[in-house]
Amino acid sequence: MRGGISRLPLRTLHLLPSFSLLTILDFSSSLLPSSLLRVTFDNCNKTNCYDPNISLNSKMSKVFDAAEVAKHNTPESCWVILYGKVYDVTDFLSEHPGGAKIILKLAGKDATEEYDPIHPPGILEENLKPEAFLGTVNADTLPKVQAEPASDAGEKEGPPPMESLLNMDDFEQVATRNVSKKAWAYYYSASDDKITKHFNTEVYRSILLRPRVFIDCTRCDLDTTALGNKIGMPIYVSPAAMARLGHPAGEAGIAEACRSFGAMQIISNNASMTPEQIVKDAAPDQVFGWQLYVQTDRKKSEAMLARINKLKAIKFIVLTLDAPVPGKREDDERGNTVGASAPVPSATKAADKSSKDINNGGGGVGRQLFAGTDPTLTWKETLPWLAKQTDIPIVLKGLQTHEDAYIASLHTPQVKGIILSNHGGRALDTAPPAVHTLLEIRKYCPEVFDKLEVWVDGGIRRGTDVVKALCLGARGVGIGRPALWGLGAGGVEGVKRTLQILSDETKTCMRLLGVERVEDLGPQHINTRLAEQQIYDGPSGLEGIRSTYRAKL
Repeated sequence: MRGGISRLPLRTLHLLPSFSLLTILDFSSSLLPSSLLRVTFDNCNKTNCYDPNISLNSKMSKVFDAAEVAKHNTPESCWVILYGKVYDVTDFLSEHPGGAKIILKLAGKDATEEYDPIHPPGILEENLKPEAFLGTVNADTLPKVQAEPASDAGEKEGPPPMESLLNMDDFEQVATRNVSKKAWAYYYSASDDKITKHFNTEVYRSILLRPRVFIDCTRCDLDTTALGNKIGMPIYVSPAAMARLGHPAGEAGIAEACRSFGAMQIISNNASMTPEQIVKDAAPDQVFGWQLYVQTDRKKSEAMLARINKLKAIKFIVLTLDAPVPGKREDDERGNTVGASAPVPSATKAADKSSKDINNGGGGVGRQLFAGTDPTLTWKETLPWLAKQTDIPIVLKGLQTHEDAYIASLHTPQVKGIILSNHGGRALDTAPPAVHTLLEIRKYCPEVFDKLEVWVDGGIRRGTDVVKALCLGARGVGIGRPALWGLGAGGVEGVKRTLQILSDETKTCMRLLGVERVEDLGPQHINTRLAEQQIYDGPSGLEGIRSTYRAKL
Protein backbone atom coordinates (compact mmCIF):
# COMPACT_ATOMS: atom_id res chain seq x y z
CA MET A 1 0.00 0.00 0.00
CA ARG A 2 1.12 3.50 -0.69
CA GLY A 3 1.67 6.84 0.95
CA GLY A 4 0.46 8.33 4.20
CA ILE A 5 -2.36 6.70 5.97
CA SER A 6 -3.04 9.36 8.43
CA ARG A 7 -4.45 12.33 6.60
CA LEU A 8 -7.81 10.66 6.12
CA PRO A 9 -11.22 11.96 7.04
CA LEU A 10 -12.44 9.76 9.82
CA ARG A 11 -16.16 9.49 9.19
CA THR A 12 -16.76 8.52 5.62
CA LEU A 13 -15.62 5.25 4.17
CA HIS A 14 -12.32 6.61 2.91
CA LEU A 15 -9.80 4.57 0.97
CA LEU A 16 -7.31 6.75 -0.85
CA PRO A 17 -4.76 5.11 -3.15
CA SER A 18 -2.02 6.15 -0.77
CA PHE A 19 -3.72 4.58 2.20
CA SER A 20 -4.11 0.99 3.24
CA LEU A 21 -6.82 1.35 5.86
CA LEU A 22 -10.45 2.26 5.85
CA THR A 23 -11.76 5.60 7.02
CA ILE A 24 -15.26 6.89 7.56
CA LEU A 25 -16.32 10.53 7.58
CA ASP A 26 -19.79 11.30 8.86
CA PHE A 27 -21.60 13.20 6.15
CA SER A 28 -24.86 11.41 6.90
CA SER A 29 -26.61 14.44 8.30
CA SER A 30 -26.04 16.76 5.39
CA LEU A 31 -26.77 15.12 2.08
CA LEU A 32 -24.55 16.30 -0.70
CA PRO A 33 -25.96 17.36 -4.06
CA SER A 34 -26.97 14.42 -6.18
CA SER A 35 -24.74 15.77 -8.93
CA LEU A 36 -21.75 14.73 -6.83
CA LEU A 37 -22.73 11.08 -6.97
CA ARG A 38 -21.79 8.50 -9.57
CA VAL A 39 -19.15 10.76 -11.10
CA THR A 40 -17.97 9.41 -14.44
CA PHE A 41 -14.45 10.10 -15.68
CA ASP A 42 -14.85 9.38 -19.38
CA ASN A 43 -11.17 9.63 -20.15
CA CYS A 44 -9.86 7.59 -17.21
CA ASN A 45 -8.41 4.17 -17.80
CA LYS A 46 -9.37 1.05 -15.92
CA THR A 47 -6.37 1.30 -13.65
CA ASN A 48 -7.33 4.66 -12.24
CA CYS A 49 -11.09 4.72 -12.45
CA TYR A 50 -13.62 2.90 -10.39
CA ASP A 51 -16.55 1.41 -12.26
CA PRO A 52 -19.27 0.75 -9.68
CA ASN A 53 -20.66 -1.89 -12.01
CA ILE A 54 -17.48 -3.97 -11.73
CA SER A 55 -17.14 -5.83 -8.44
CA LEU A 56 -14.02 -6.93 -6.62
CA ASN A 57 -15.10 -10.48 -7.28
CA SER A 58 -16.05 -11.63 -10.74
CA LYS A 59 -18.14 -14.50 -9.40
CA MET A 60 -21.92 -14.43 -9.53
CA SER A 61 -22.88 -12.19 -6.61
CA LYS A 62 -25.55 -12.74 -3.99
CA VAL A 63 -28.38 -10.23 -3.67
CA PHE A 64 -29.13 -8.92 -0.16
CA ASP A 65 -32.09 -7.03 1.20
CA ALA A 66 -31.16 -3.79 2.95
CA ALA A 67 -32.70 -5.19 6.13
CA GLU A 68 -30.21 -8.06 6.10
CA VAL A 69 -27.28 -5.70 5.64
CA ALA A 70 -28.57 -3.53 8.48
CA LYS A 71 -28.12 -6.42 10.91
CA HIS A 72 -24.36 -6.26 10.44
CA ASN A 73 -23.65 -3.13 12.42
CA THR A 74 -21.42 -4.43 15.19
CA PRO A 75 -17.68 -4.79 15.70
CA GLU A 76 -18.10 -8.53 15.18
CA SER A 77 -19.78 -8.08 11.80
CA CYS A 78 -19.57 -4.73 10.03
CA TRP A 79 -20.97 -4.36 6.51
CA VAL A 80 -21.47 -1.28 4.36
CA ILE A 81 -23.13 -0.61 1.01
CA LEU A 82 -21.27 1.28 -1.72
CA TYR A 83 -22.57 1.80 -5.26
CA GLY A 84 -25.12 -0.94 -4.74
CA LYS A 85 -22.46 -3.42 -3.60
CA VAL A 86 -22.18 -4.94 -0.13
CA TYR A 87 -18.77 -5.10 1.55
CA ASP A 88 -17.61 -6.70 4.78
CA VAL A 89 -15.20 -4.24 6.41
CA THR A 90 -15.00 -5.96 9.79
CA ASP A 91 -11.26 -6.55 9.50
CA PHE A 92 -10.62 -2.83 9.30
CA LEU A 93 -12.13 -2.05 12.68
CA SER A 94 -9.14 -3.18 14.70
CA GLU A 95 -6.68 -1.50 12.34
CA HIS A 96 -8.31 1.86 11.85
CA PRO A 97 -6.27 4.68 13.44
CA GLY A 98 -9.40 6.61 14.39
CA GLY A 99 -11.10 3.78 16.27
CA ALA A 100 -14.16 1.66 15.62
CA LYS A 101 -16.81 4.33 16.10
CA ILE A 102 -16.12 6.19 12.91
CA ILE A 103 -16.68 3.07 10.82
CA LEU A 104 -19.62 1.83 12.85
CA LYS A 105 -21.44 5.13 12.29
CA LEU A 106 -22.39 3.86 8.84
CA ALA A 107 -22.31 0.15 9.56
CA GLY A 108 -25.19 -1.68 7.92
CA LYS A 109 -26.08 1.36 5.83
CA ASP A 110 -25.62 2.75 2.34
CA ALA A 111 -22.49 4.92 2.58
CA THR A 112 -22.36 5.86 -1.11
CA GLU A 113 -23.49 9.44 -0.76
CA GLU A 114 -20.95 10.08 1.97
CA TYR A 115 -18.15 8.16 0.26
CA ASP A 116 -18.34 9.23 -3.36
CA PRO A 117 -17.50 12.96 -3.41
CA ILE A 118 -14.21 12.63 -1.56
CA HIS A 119 -12.71 9.44 -2.98
CA PRO A 120 -10.79 8.83 -6.17
CA PRO A 121 -12.27 6.11 -8.38
CA GLY A 122 -10.57 2.73 -8.22
CA ILE A 123 -9.90 2.77 -4.50
CA LEU A 124 -12.11 -0.18 -3.59
CA GLU A 125 -10.30 -2.55 -5.94
CA GLU A 126 -6.95 -1.23 -4.83
CA ASN A 127 -7.49 -1.54 -1.09
CA LEU A 128 -10.10 -4.19 -0.30
CA LYS A 129 -9.44 -7.89 -0.64
CA PRO A 130 -11.66 -9.71 -3.15
CA GLU A 131 -13.40 -11.62 -0.36
CA ALA A 132 -14.57 -8.33 1.16
CA PHE A 133 -17.13 -8.09 -1.64
CA LEU A 134 -20.20 -10.04 -0.54
CA GLY A 135 -22.75 -9.27 -3.23
CA THR A 136 -25.23 -6.62 -4.28
CA VAL A 137 -28.15 -4.99 -2.53
CA ASN A 138 -31.71 -5.02 -3.80
CA ALA A 139 -32.21 -1.34 -4.59
CA ASP A 140 -35.95 -1.60 -4.00
CA THR A 141 -35.31 -2.40 -0.34
CA LEU A 142 -33.14 0.64 0.35
CA PRO A 143 -34.71 3.53 2.27
CA LYS A 144 -35.97 6.26 -0.01
CA VAL A 145 -33.91 9.43 0.30
CA GLN A 146 -35.97 12.60 0.43
CA ALA A 147 -34.45 15.75 -0.99
CA GLU A 148 -34.01 18.57 1.49
CA PRO A 149 -36.48 21.39 0.81
CA ALA A 150 -34.91 24.62 -0.38
CA SER A 151 -34.84 27.29 2.30
CA ASP A 152 -35.86 29.92 -0.22
CA ALA A 153 -36.88 30.16 -3.83
CA GLY A 154 -33.48 31.46 -4.84
CA GLU A 155 -31.81 28.15 -4.04
CA LYS A 156 -33.82 26.53 -6.84
CA GLU A 157 -32.18 28.75 -9.41
CA GLY A 158 -29.15 27.60 -11.34
CA PRO A 159 -25.76 29.27 -11.03
CA PRO A 160 -25.50 32.76 -12.50
CA PRO A 161 -23.49 33.32 -15.69
CA MET A 162 -19.82 33.22 -14.78
CA GLU A 163 -19.19 36.49 -16.60
CA SER A 164 -21.54 38.21 -14.14
CA LEU A 165 -19.18 37.39 -11.26
CA LEU A 166 -16.65 40.17 -10.89
CA ASN A 167 -14.48 39.37 -7.87
CA MET A 168 -13.52 36.65 -5.40
CA ASP A 169 -16.27 37.61 -2.97
CA ASP A 170 -18.87 37.00 -5.68
CA PHE A 171 -17.57 33.47 -6.17
CA GLU A 172 -17.60 32.74 -2.46
CA GLN A 173 -21.21 33.89 -2.17
CA VAL A 174 -22.39 31.75 -5.08
CA ALA A 175 -20.40 28.72 -3.97
CA THR A 176 -21.78 29.04 -0.44
CA ARG A 177 -25.27 28.61 -1.90
CA ASN A 178 -24.23 25.72 -4.15
CA VAL A 179 -22.13 23.41 -2.00
CA SER A 180 -23.20 21.27 0.94
CA LYS A 181 -23.04 22.65 4.46
CA LYS A 182 -20.17 20.35 5.28
CA ALA A 183 -18.22 21.35 2.18
CA TRP A 184 -18.73 25.00 3.05
CA ALA A 185 -17.63 24.43 6.65
CA TYR A 186 -14.46 22.66 5.54
CA TYR A 187 -13.53 25.27 2.93
CA TYR A 188 -14.43 28.34 4.99
CA SER A 189 -13.11 27.29 8.38
CA ALA A 190 -9.95 28.59 10.04
CA SER A 191 -8.41 28.31 13.47
CA ASP A 192 -9.87 29.75 16.67
CA ASP A 193 -11.09 33.32 16.07
CA LYS A 194 -9.97 33.38 12.43
CA ILE A 195 -7.75 36.39 13.14
CA THR A 196 -4.94 35.16 10.92
CA LYS A 197 -7.33 34.16 8.15
CA HIS A 198 -8.80 37.66 7.97
CA PHE A 199 -5.48 39.43 8.52
CA ASN A 200 -3.99 37.54 5.58
CA THR A 201 -6.25 39.65 3.36
CA GLU A 202 -6.33 42.84 5.40
CA VAL A 203 -2.56 43.25 5.47
CA TYR A 204 -2.48 43.80 1.71
CA ARG A 205 -4.79 46.77 2.20
CA SER A 206 -2.13 48.42 4.38
CA ILE A 207 0.36 48.48 1.49
CA LEU A 208 0.03 51.37 -0.94
CA LEU A 209 1.00 51.35 -4.60
CA ARG A 210 3.20 54.00 -6.27
CA PRO A 211 2.04 54.46 -9.87
CA ARG A 212 4.33 56.13 -12.43
CA VAL A 213 3.17 58.19 -15.42
CA PHE A 214 4.32 59.02 -18.96
CA ILE A 215 5.20 55.37 -19.53
CA ASP A 216 3.95 53.34 -22.49
CA CYS A 217 1.68 50.72 -20.89
CA THR A 218 0.40 49.09 -24.08
CA ARG A 219 2.10 45.79 -23.41
CA CYS A 220 2.00 43.68 -20.26
CA ASP A 221 3.47 40.20 -19.94
CA LEU A 222 2.66 37.85 -17.05
CA ASP A 223 4.91 35.03 -18.28
CA THR A 224 7.47 33.94 -15.71
CA THR A 225 9.24 30.84 -14.44
CA ALA A 226 8.98 28.55 -11.42
CA LEU A 227 12.03 26.43 -10.61
CA GLY A 228 13.13 26.82 -14.21
CA ASN A 229 9.75 25.84 -15.66
CA LYS A 230 7.95 28.33 -17.88
CA ILE A 231 4.49 29.30 -16.62
CA GLY A 232 1.90 31.69 -18.00
CA MET A 233 1.36 33.73 -14.86
CA PRO A 234 2.84 34.16 -11.36
CA ILE A 235 -0.50 33.09 -9.85
CA TYR A 236 -0.66 29.41 -8.92
CA VAL A 237 -3.20 27.17 -7.20
CA SER A 238 -2.09 26.17 -3.71
CA PRO A 239 -2.74 22.65 -2.41
CA ALA A 240 -6.42 22.59 -1.46
CA ALA A 241 -7.97 19.33 -0.33
CA MET A 242 -11.29 17.66 -1.12
CA ALA A 243 -12.19 19.59 -4.27
CA ARG A 244 -14.90 17.08 -5.22
CA LEU A 245 -16.81 18.08 -2.11
CA GLY A 246 -17.60 21.28 -3.99
CA HIS A 247 -18.00 19.96 -7.54
CA PRO A 248 -17.63 16.57 -9.25
CA ALA A 249 -14.96 17.96 -11.59
CA GLY A 250 -12.69 18.10 -8.56
CA GLU A 251 -8.95 18.67 -8.81
CA ALA A 252 -8.96 17.57 -12.45
CA GLY A 253 -11.33 20.45 -13.14
CA ILE A 254 -8.91 22.87 -11.50
CA ALA A 255 -6.12 21.39 -13.63
CA GLU A 256 -8.18 21.94 -16.78
CA ALA A 257 -8.71 25.57 -15.87
CA CYS A 258 -5.01 26.05 -15.09
CA ARG A 259 -4.14 24.57 -18.48
CA SER A 260 -6.00 27.40 -20.20
CA PHE A 261 -3.77 29.99 -18.52
CA GLY A 262 -0.49 28.13 -18.22
CA ALA A 263 -0.93 28.39 -14.45
CA MET A 264 0.84 26.09 -12.01
CA GLN A 265 -1.10 23.79 -9.67
CA ILE A 266 0.12 22.11 -6.49
CA ILE A 267 -1.85 18.91 -5.89
CA SER A 268 -3.01 18.37 -2.34
CA ASN A 269 -1.87 15.33 -0.40
CA ASN A 270 -5.57 14.95 0.44
CA ALA A 271 -6.95 15.41 -3.05
CA SER A 272 -10.23 13.70 -3.80
CA MET A 273 -8.79 12.32 -7.04
CA THR A 274 -5.60 10.39 -7.72
CA PRO A 275 -2.55 12.30 -8.97
CA GLU A 276 -2.71 10.22 -12.14
CA GLN A 277 -6.26 11.39 -12.84
CA ILE A 278 -5.44 15.01 -12.11
CA VAL A 279 -2.50 15.22 -14.52
CA LYS A 280 -3.90 12.82 -17.14
CA ASP A 281 -5.06 15.52 -19.58
CA ALA A 282 -2.34 18.04 -18.80
CA ALA A 283 -0.74 20.03 -21.57
CA PRO A 284 2.82 18.92 -22.42
CA ASP A 285 4.29 21.99 -20.74
CA GLN A 286 1.82 22.21 -17.84
CA VAL A 287 3.49 22.42 -14.42
CA PHE A 288 2.33 20.59 -11.29
CA GLY A 289 3.75 20.16 -7.82
CA TRP A 290 2.70 17.57 -5.26
CA GLN A 291 2.18 18.28 -1.58
CA LEU A 292 3.66 15.85 0.93
CA TYR A 293 2.52 15.31 4.49
CA VAL A 294 5.04 12.90 5.95
CA GLN A 295 3.39 9.94 7.66
CA THR A 296 4.46 8.30 10.88
CA ASP A 297 4.88 5.13 8.84
CA ARG A 298 7.58 6.39 6.48
CA LYS A 299 7.23 3.39 4.19
CA LYS A 300 3.83 4.64 3.12
CA SER A 301 5.22 8.08 2.27
CA GLU A 302 8.10 6.47 0.42
CA ALA A 303 5.73 4.36 -1.66
CA MET A 304 3.67 7.43 -2.57
CA LEU A 305 6.80 9.38 -3.51
CA ALA A 306 7.90 6.53 -5.76
CA ARG A 307 4.54 6.80 -7.48
CA ILE A 308 4.83 10.59 -7.84
CA ASN A 309 8.33 10.24 -9.31
CA LYS A 310 6.79 8.42 -12.28
CA LEU A 311 4.53 11.34 -13.21
CA LYS A 312 6.49 13.63 -15.51
CA ALA A 313 3.99 16.46 -15.15
CA ILE A 314 4.85 16.79 -11.45
CA LYS A 315 7.98 18.92 -11.34
CA PHE A 316 8.57 19.33 -7.61
CA ILE A 317 7.62 18.11 -4.12
CA VAL A 318 6.14 20.52 -1.57
CA LEU A 319 6.96 19.41 1.96
CA THR A 320 4.29 20.96 4.19
CA LEU A 321 5.54 22.13 7.58
CA ASP A 322 3.04 24.69 8.87
CA ALA A 323 0.58 22.17 10.30
CA PRO A 324 2.37 19.37 12.19
CA VAL A 325 -0.82 19.13 14.25
CA PRO A 326 -4.31 20.37 13.33
CA GLY A 327 -5.59 23.75 14.37
CA LYS A 328 -8.97 24.15 16.05
CA ARG A 329 -11.35 24.93 13.18
CA GLU A 330 -14.65 25.57 14.91
CA ASP A 331 -16.81 26.08 11.81
CA ASP A 332 -15.58 22.75 10.48
CA GLU A 333 -16.19 21.01 13.80
CA ARG A 334 -19.71 22.43 14.06
CA GLY A 335 -20.41 21.41 10.48
CA ASN A 336 -19.33 17.88 11.26
CA THR A 337 -21.59 17.52 14.28
CA VAL A 338 -24.86 18.39 12.56
CA GLY A 339 -27.16 15.47 13.14
CA ALA A 340 -25.03 14.09 15.94
CA SER A 341 -28.19 13.31 17.88
CA ALA A 342 -29.34 10.83 15.24
CA PRO A 343 -29.64 7.24 16.46
CA VAL A 344 -26.43 5.24 16.24
CA PRO A 345 -25.81 1.55 16.89
CA SER A 346 -25.14 0.58 20.48
CA ALA A 347 -21.78 -0.78 19.37
CA THR A 348 -20.85 2.73 18.32
CA LYS A 349 -21.64 4.04 21.78
CA ALA A 350 -19.49 1.33 23.27
CA ALA A 351 -16.66 2.32 20.99
CA ASP A 352 -17.01 5.89 22.24
CA LYS A 353 -16.40 4.78 25.80
CA SER A 354 -13.54 2.45 25.03
CA SER A 355 -11.51 4.70 22.77
CA LYS A 356 -9.17 7.37 24.06
CA ASP A 357 -8.06 8.56 20.63
CA ILE A 358 -8.76 12.28 20.26
CA ASN A 359 -9.72 11.74 16.63
CA ASN A 360 -12.23 9.00 17.34
CA GLY A 361 -15.27 10.43 15.64
CA GLY A 362 -14.56 13.92 16.96
CA GLY A 363 -13.66 17.17 15.28
CA GLY A 364 -14.25 18.31 11.75
CA VAL A 365 -12.98 17.11 8.41
CA GLY A 366 -9.75 19.05 8.81
CA ARG A 367 -8.89 17.50 12.17
CA GLN A 368 -9.75 14.05 10.92
CA LEU A 369 -7.40 14.44 7.97
CA PHE A 370 -4.45 14.74 10.34
CA ALA A 371 -4.62 11.28 11.93
CA GLY A 372 -1.17 9.71 11.63
CA THR A 373 0.74 12.74 10.36
CA ASP A 374 4.29 12.67 11.65
CA PRO A 375 4.90 15.57 14.09
CA THR A 376 8.59 14.72 14.56
CA LEU A 377 10.04 16.30 11.40
CA THR A 378 13.40 18.05 11.80
CA TRP A 379 15.92 19.83 9.59
CA LYS A 380 18.54 17.24 10.45
CA GLU A 381 16.57 14.07 9.77
CA THR A 382 13.72 14.83 7.38
CA LEU A 383 15.44 16.65 4.51
CA PRO A 384 18.16 14.00 3.97
CA TRP A 385 15.47 11.32 4.06
CA LEU A 386 13.31 13.14 1.51
CA ALA A 387 16.26 13.87 -0.78
CA LYS A 388 16.89 10.13 -1.01
CA GLN A 389 13.30 9.50 -2.13
CA THR A 390 13.17 11.85 -5.11
CA ASP A 391 15.35 13.58 -7.67
CA ILE A 392 12.87 16.38 -8.37
CA PRO A 393 13.19 19.73 -6.56
CA ILE A 394 12.03 20.12 -2.96
CA VAL A 395 10.05 23.16 -1.82
CA LEU A 396 9.34 23.80 1.86
CA LYS A 397 5.85 25.14 2.61
CA GLY A 398 4.76 26.93 5.74
CA LEU A 399 7.71 29.10 6.76
CA GLN A 400 6.59 32.03 8.90
CA THR A 401 9.78 33.65 10.22
CA HIS A 402 12.97 35.04 8.72
CA GLU A 403 14.99 32.61 10.85
CA ASP A 404 13.43 29.56 9.21
CA ALA A 405 13.75 31.12 5.77
CA TYR A 406 17.44 31.67 6.46
CA ILE A 407 17.94 28.10 7.67
CA ALA A 408 16.21 26.85 4.52
CA SER A 409 18.68 28.85 2.43
CA LEU A 410 21.51 26.94 4.14
CA HIS A 411 20.02 23.68 2.85
CA THR A 412 20.49 24.40 -0.83
CA PRO A 413 20.78 22.60 -3.19
CA GLN A 414 18.51 20.07 -1.44
CA VAL A 415 15.92 22.83 -1.03
CA LYS A 416 15.10 24.86 -4.15
CA GLY A 417 12.27 27.02 -2.87
CA ILE A 418 10.14 28.03 0.09
CA ILE A 419 6.49 29.00 0.45
CA LEU A 420 5.70 31.59 3.09
CA SER A 421 2.34 30.42 4.40
CA ASN A 422 0.32 30.04 7.58
CA HIS A 423 -1.90 27.29 6.16
CA GLY A 424 -4.59 29.77 5.22
CA GLY A 425 -5.07 30.68 8.87
CA ARG A 426 -6.07 27.08 9.59
CA ALA A 427 -3.17 26.17 11.90
CA LEU A 428 -1.95 28.70 14.49
CA ASP A 429 -4.26 31.68 14.93
CA THR A 430 -2.47 35.06 15.19
CA ALA A 431 0.48 33.66 13.21
CA PRO A 432 1.94 36.27 10.84
CA PRO A 433 0.78 36.70 7.25
CA ALA A 434 3.19 36.00 4.41
CA VAL A 435 3.61 39.74 3.84
CA HIS A 436 5.15 40.14 7.29
CA THR A 437 7.55 37.28 6.67
CA LEU A 438 8.55 38.81 3.32
CA LEU A 439 9.28 42.09 5.10
CA GLU A 440 11.24 40.26 7.81
CA ILE A 441 13.40 38.53 5.23
CA ARG A 442 14.06 41.81 3.44
CA LYS A 443 15.10 43.38 6.76
CA TYR A 444 17.21 40.62 8.33
CA CYS A 445 18.44 38.28 5.58
CA PRO A 446 17.73 39.59 2.05
CA GLU A 447 20.30 37.15 0.66
CA VAL A 448 17.61 34.47 0.95
CA PHE A 449 15.97 35.83 -2.21
CA ASP A 450 19.18 35.14 -4.15
CA LYS A 451 19.53 31.56 -2.90
CA LEU A 452 15.95 30.31 -3.09
CA GLU A 453 12.73 30.97 -4.93
CA VAL A 454 10.27 32.49 -2.48
CA TRP A 455 6.55 31.97 -3.04
CA VAL A 456 3.64 33.06 -0.87
CA ASP A 457 0.00 32.20 -0.31
CA GLY A 458 -2.85 33.26 1.95
CA GLY A 459 -5.36 36.09 1.66
CA ILE A 460 -4.99 36.84 -2.05
CA ARG A 461 -8.25 38.32 -3.31
CA ARG A 462 -7.19 40.92 -5.88
CA GLY A 463 -4.67 41.38 -8.64
CA THR A 464 -3.25 44.27 -6.62
CA ASP A 465 -2.50 41.75 -3.84
CA VAL A 466 -0.57 39.65 -6.35
CA VAL A 467 1.46 42.64 -7.50
CA LYS A 468 2.28 43.75 -3.95
CA ALA A 469 3.62 40.30 -3.07
CA LEU A 470 5.73 40.27 -6.24
CA CYS A 471 7.10 43.71 -5.40
CA LEU A 472 8.27 42.36 -2.04
CA GLY A 473 10.27 39.59 -3.68
CA ALA A 474 7.83 36.72 -4.13
CA ARG A 475 8.27 34.74 -7.35
CA GLY A 476 4.87 33.05 -7.16
CA VAL A 477 1.56 33.91 -5.49
CA GLY A 478 -0.83 31.12 -4.52
CA ILE A 479 -4.59 30.97 -4.18
CA GLY A 480 -6.38 28.20 -2.28
CA ARG A 481 -9.92 29.05 -1.25
CA PRO A 482 -10.58 31.21 -4.35
CA ALA A 483 -9.96 28.17 -6.55
CA LEU A 484 -12.33 26.05 -4.45
CA TRP A 485 -14.99 28.77 -4.41
CA GLY A 486 -14.63 29.12 -8.18
CA LEU A 487 -15.08 25.38 -8.58
CA GLY A 488 -18.08 25.36 -6.26
CA ALA A 489 -19.67 28.29 -8.06
CA GLY A 490 -19.30 27.07 -11.62
CA GLY A 491 -17.09 24.02 -12.00
CA VAL A 492 -14.25 24.30 -14.50
CA GLU A 493 -15.67 27.51 -15.95
CA GLY A 494 -15.81 28.98 -12.45
CA VAL A 495 -12.10 28.34 -11.90
CA LYS A 496 -11.31 29.74 -15.34
CA ARG A 497 -13.26 32.87 -14.54
CA THR A 498 -11.44 33.16 -11.19
CA LEU A 499 -8.04 32.99 -12.89
CA GLN A 500 -9.17 35.36 -15.63
CA ILE A 501 -10.26 38.01 -13.13
CA LEU A 502 -7.01 37.79 -11.17
CA SER A 503 -4.98 37.84 -14.38
CA ASP A 504 -6.81 40.89 -15.72
CA GLU A 505 -6.54 42.74 -12.41
CA THR A 506 -2.82 41.95 -12.18
CA LYS A 507 -2.20 43.27 -15.68
CA THR A 508 -4.21 46.42 -15.01
CA CYS A 509 -2.23 47.07 -11.84
CA MET A 510 1.10 46.56 -13.60
CA ARG A 511 0.13 48.89 -16.44
CA LEU A 512 -0.92 51.62 -14.02
CA LEU A 513 2.40 51.22 -12.22
CA GLY A 514 4.20 51.56 -15.54
CA VAL A 515 5.60 48.02 -15.47
CA GLU A 516 5.62 45.71 -18.49
CA ARG A 517 7.13 42.48 -17.09
CA VAL A 518 6.77 40.62 -13.81
CA GLU A 519 10.53 40.63 -13.20
CA ASP A 520 10.57 44.45 -13.31
CA LEU A 521 8.37 44.77 -10.22
CA GLY A 522 10.20 45.79 -7.06
CA PRO A 523 9.96 47.57 -3.70
CA GLN A 524 10.11 50.93 -5.47
CA HIS A 525 6.53 50.35 -6.60
CA ILE A 526 5.01 50.07 -3.10
CA ASN A 527 4.85 51.90 0.22
CA THR A 528 5.05 49.41 3.11
CA ARG A 529 5.57 51.88 5.97
CA LEU A 530 2.30 51.00 7.71
CA ALA A 531 2.82 47.24 7.42
CA GLU A 532 6.41 47.54 8.66
CA GLN A 533 5.16 48.91 11.97
CA GLN A 534 3.74 45.49 12.78
CA ILE A 535 6.58 43.17 11.81
CA TYR A 536 8.99 41.52 14.23
CA ASP A 537 11.59 43.98 15.53
CA GLY A 538 13.74 41.86 17.86
CA PRO A 539 17.20 40.34 17.52
CA SER A 540 17.80 38.61 14.21
CA GLY A 541 19.12 35.42 15.83
CA LEU A 542 21.12 34.70 12.70
CA GLU A 543 24.56 34.70 14.30
CA GLY A 544 23.58 31.80 16.52
CA ILE A 545 22.19 29.96 13.51
CA ARG A 546 25.39 30.57 11.55
CA SER A 547 27.51 29.29 14.44
CA THR A 548 25.42 26.16 14.75
CA TYR A 549 25.68 25.34 11.06
CA ARG A 550 29.39 26.16 10.89
CA ALA A 551 29.94 23.62 13.66
CA LYS A 552 27.91 21.00 11.77
CA LEU A 553 29.83 21.63 8.58
